[in-house]
Amino acid sequence: MTAGRLPRSLHPLAWWGWAIGLAVAASLTTNPLLLALILAVVWLVVVARRSDSPWARAFRLYVILGIVIVVVRIFWHVLVGLKFGTIKVLPLPEVALPSWADGINLFGTIYLEGWIGAALQGAKLGILVIAIGGANALANPKRLLRSMPHALHEVGTAVVVSVSVAPQLAESVQRVLRARLLRGQSGRGLRAVPQVALPVLQDTLDRSLMLASAMESRGYGSRREASSGAAGRLAIGGSTLIGLLAIAFGMYGVLDPTRTPGWSGVPVLVLGMLLAFGGMALGGREIRVTRYRRDPWRWAETVTVLAGVAAATGAVLSQQATPALMVMPLQPLAAPGLPILATVGVLVAALPAFVTPPTPKVRAR
Repeated sequence: MTAGRLPRSLHPLAWWGWAIGLAVAASLTTNPLLLALILAVVWLVVVARRSDSPWARAFRLYVILGIVIVVVRIFWHVLVGLKFGTIKVLPLPEVALPSWADGINLFGTIYLEGWIGAALQGAKLGILVIAIGGANALANPKRLLRSMPHALHEVGTAVVVSVSVAPQLAESVQRVLRARLLRGQSGRGLRAVPQVALPVLQDTLDRSLMLASAMESRGYGSRREASSGAAGRLAIGGSTLIGLLAIAFGMYGVLDPTRTPGWSGVPVLVLGMLLAFGGMALGGREIRVTRYRRDPWRWAETVTVLAGVAAATGAVLSQQATPALMVMPLQPLAAPGLPILATVGVLVAALPAFVTPPTPKVRAR
């Protein structure tokens, strides 16, 4: 085994960059074949490179959440959604509402085209959530805090504590169920939910508070030095805020170029990134933070981030070149095709499952 293939954990920002690229690709399509391919890639990489830590075991919670999103979207379509199509699936009586709710009808005949469209809209959001859950399962949230810019140290601490709630929730459920089984009580069924929910919630909050206290006691505090004065801090904060707003506006221009002028896409996005990162860099010089054992950034991290960028780039290019292939044809209902650029980009996103070093596992030791 070569040194490059020795078990080690990748930089957490690399996994987040990879997951955000897949999330962007999922947000740009309702093609069921492409959505299924994105889901398969996320599942493959998570299974191949996740550890045996509590946050890695929480990935199935995100999968369940994605399924719930699809079910809820279909439910709202049946209840108050716009009914369209020609193939009847379920004839339901239509309930007319008063005049102040004109345009909204309860129930009505369900058509196959509308049902498929609602399911795909829910699947798009669900797979986006699963992609972010893949980053949460692969990246260590505690190591992610060490990679945050100094200017976002306080915000990063709060985010890490909040992100750790989902992994701690999965571990708390296992602990409570194991304790109930040892006492001869069953943890399954609807009757056991009230008896399990409160101990799980209490244990999760206790462990999150313990994490926050441990981080504070181990030197995660910061000290601000008044070197630039009030005017300098105001200028730095304003530059960062304007940069973040420009990034949001530029991303909207990149993702939906048909409704925005041409100059509002990439130019505004690049300008916003320069302002935001410049403000964070200048603001971070006033905050002194203790760091221990910096996470290395090697070729595996670069390949992982580029794989996510390839997925997002392929989806954006396919939306501009072949927009008809990025959506499911509903009227008339037809079999979808696969856009070449988006498909190649998503397949490239599967490279971290094969080219990155394996993740060390405590149980294997």
